[in-house]
Amino acid sequence: MSNKDIHLDLCGDSQEIAVIHLTRPKKRNAINDGLILAIRDIFDHLPATVRAAVISGEGEHFCAGLDLSELSERDASEGILHSRMWHQALERVQYGPVPVVAALHGAVVGGGLELASACHIRVADASTFYALPEGTRGIFVGGGGSVRIPRLIGTARMADMMFTGRVYNAEEGERIGLSQYVVPAGESFAKALELAQAIARNTPMTNYALMHVLPRIAEQPADQGFITEALVSSIAQSAPEAKARVKAFLEGKAAKVKKA
Repeated sequence: MSNKDIHLDLCGDSQEIAVIHLTRPKKRNAINDGLILAIRDIFDHLPATVRAAVISGEGEHFCAGLDLSELSERDASEGILHSRMWHQALERVQYGPVPVVAALHGAVVGGGLELASACHIRVADASTFYALPEGTRGIFVGGGGSVRIPRLIGTARMADMMFTGRVYNAEEGERIGLSQYVVPAGESFAKALELAQAIARNTPMTNYALMHVLPRIAEQPADQGFITEALVSSIAQSAPEAKARVKAFLEGKAAKVKKA
């Protein structure tokens, strides 16, 4: 599936990795309505072979946010519906069928940071910078950023970014939680693909639990979290593939954890 703003490639011997490229380099991959709907549609129709996905941006930037040149005047009710369209699309990234790794470089700004925050792992190269300029432009985030970004970096840091226009570089972003990895310039896609390939080797139930259950456990009171954990743990370990992997480990046929 492809169009002028986005392109989907399937990689791996079994086509288990979906690579989703934003392809608006002349617009710094800024997101318009067509692109956000295309992201939603891709995650709604991923082939059954796919076990993990990578999102990347063509050109010098991952995504510079909402395409303000296409921003039309809306009344309050239209604005709510537009924001909810973004919510539905990025919900399919965060709570979709497979884990998603973002390969970040250049601008990860505004709606681009909202997209990145919906992914499960973020790899930034040294050229990456983060900003939320909505506050200085008289608008407010509308793509789920006020929910997702504070969970990564805290409310105070997000408010500072919006109040003051503060920009974080790649290393600062990793330190505060905007990414989990920082790599040399030009290497974020390779690292993201490597991680996606490792994730694809996990059992589907474990990946499902990490995507759909772990974030919800983190939001539950402790007593509810413990019972949810017990239920999901029992379901995961009952899967035939999980039993085979534990047996292989006990028989010395599986690799042991080693110091990095």
